Amino acid sequence: MNALNAQEIRNQYLKFYSDRQHEVIARAPLILKDDPTTLFTGSGMQPLLPFLLGQPHPAGARLVDSQTCLRAQDIEDVGDNRHTTFFEMLGNWSMGDYFKEQQIRWFFEFLTDVAGVDPEKIYVTCFIGDETQGIPRDTEAAEIWQKVFQEKGLTADIAEIGSAKDGDERGIKPGERIFYYDDGENWWSRGGGLDKTPIGDPCGPDSEVFYDFGPEHHAPGYGLAHPASDSGQFMEIGNQVFMQYRRLDDGSFEPLATKNVDFGGGLERIAAAANKNPDVYRISLLWPIVEKLQQLSGKKYESHTESMRVIADHLRGATFLAVDGAVPANKEQGYVMRRLLRRAIRFAFDLGIEQNFLEQIVPVIADLYSEDYPEVKTKRDEVIAVLVKEEKVFRQTLRKGLSQMQKFSGDGLTGAELFTLYDTFGFPVELSTEEAYKQEIKLSDNWRQEFDDKMAEQRARSQTAAKGTFKGGLGGQTIQHKKYHTATHLMYAALKKVVGDHVTQHGSNITEERLRFDFNNDEKVTREQLDEVEKLVNEWISWDLPVSFQEYPTDQAFGMGAIGAFGDKYGDTVKVYKMGDEPKRVSFEICGGPHVDRTSQLAEDGKVFKITKEESSSAGIRRIKAVLV
Repeated sequence: MNALNAQEIRNQYLKFYSDRQHEVIARAPLILKDDPTTLFTGSGMQPLLPFLLGQPHPAGARLVDSQTCLRAQDIEDVGDNRHTTFFEMLGNWSMGDYFKEQQIRWFFEFLTDVAGVDPEKIYVTCFIGDETQGIPRDTEAAEIWQKVFQEKGLTADIAEIGSAKDGDERGIKPGERIFYYDDGENWWSRGGGLDKTPIGDPCGPDSEVFYDFGPEHHAPGYGLAHPASDSGQFMEIGNQVFMQYRRLDDGSFEPLATKNVDFGGGLERIAAAANKNPDVYRISLLWPIVEKLQQLSGKKYESHTESMRVIADHLRGATFLAVDGAVPANKEQGYVMRRLLRRAIRFAFDLGIEQNFLEQIVPVIADLYSEDYPEVKTKRDEVIAVLVKEEKVFRQTLRKGLSQMQKFSGDGLTGAELFTLYDTFGFPVELSTEEAYKQEIKLSDNWRQEFDDKMAEQRARSQTAAKGTFKGGLGGQTIQHKKYHTATHLMYAALKKVVGDHVTQHGSNITEERLRFDFNNDEKVTREQLDEVEKLVNEWISWDLPVSFQEYPTDQAFGMGAIGAFGDKYGDTVKVYKMGDEPKRVSFEICGGPHVDRTSQLAEDGKVFKITKEESSSAGIRRIKAVLV
């Protein structure tokens, strides 16, 4: 059978489940009005969480949708063949109705008989169980999968892997198609693995579905290929969460009387699998944007891949933000929208597109969605006007700003100079620091504090300083930034304990949504080590340690055991932040600040520290991204 394109996959998915008594529900907007804990809708599950936690849904027990999502924390990952900030999540739910047998059979049927995905390329994972917690192996899901594969005439041996690290060392054997992994890969709760499952919450095993693009796409630096590896050979195209347990006050788990199914599958990734090409930018919802960029620039995608991917992704996200009522601004959702737009315009500059081009690109994007999302059609002209206006404002200063950065860069960039780029030339501070990183321009040790000081001075002059916590997004001393800065110190200390004292910081980047930390290490940090780092950080957060600073002569600070970042140069005196007092001092680090007052503030609203990614940044340098969720 012929594979469907992305639009057809979306519409056929909704029809497939509607034909099976599911109510098609409208997508939630990217900006949830009644959820102050997050900037954007980041998953299909998010708007439905109250109903998965027990509240009855007015549309019934069987639901299906295609939910538009935006994950701003992925902005700097965009450029490879699979990451996007904006994406659609196909989802179906059973609230106490059908369970594993029906879910697995239906999704497999949809993938192979409707979407046109090759069943021979499908591999799946299930939960290995945990005897210490009294959670059995999910043999039920594995055996259902084995049956559906065998009904297609496919060999489907079941293998035990364990952790992702175990998979890196073991790989997979001929005939194996179903794999058991531990709770680091195949357990769902709002907090993460079994130990991090919040008390009282529903939770359960999940079963992930992967597409195998072939060994030619495997990066050998990740070890041997297996489904849970990030090596590039396997791409996750769907995850079925089977909510069948609840965590009790004593930390144990009991079966739920009413079980739920939560399925989510990335539309772009399913379309890539149907297309038999791991590049999601070649699917029917993204490739027309790339083709227009090729036409406007006279450049080829093959030679300017990263720039075209960034522009296509960022403008798609900005378009839907405008559809849902956001406008470019200097705080919260509007700030992320502005950053997406200005980053796209900066990458267009690399393509030689130095004139306004959004008025030609945005209509292409809108027309890709207008038939399936009536609100896009209704707001098409309004959206184009909003985005084109922002481009014209930034275009006026882009070239001058880049020129000014070069003038500043002789002895590195200070926070005051970064503020000038923001205030005079409209450069979001993250765009300036990213540009500096690309051009190997050093930032001053205390650039963030210097930038914040200039921001505070400007606000004082304009008499617009708000009482209480400033909630802006352009790098002011927001409480969220302070929390992530503090979490970075704790993680640095934990890495030195777990991975080794040789670990030294080689760069960091902190946003409102996540932290990123680069450090030296010759090999991949194992999942077990990452789990231990998470455990230590969350333990130190729970200790409610005081955070304070003091200035010392530089030599004295180092003599007292203060740590810093690789390559940093210090003056005669330095500011040293201390977290905890002896015998519970866990961090003693040279830093300009700012930080929270006590580590327990990182756990406000029930949040926990979680590492979301560990990868290579360059030769001998590893990169970790982490969030408070």
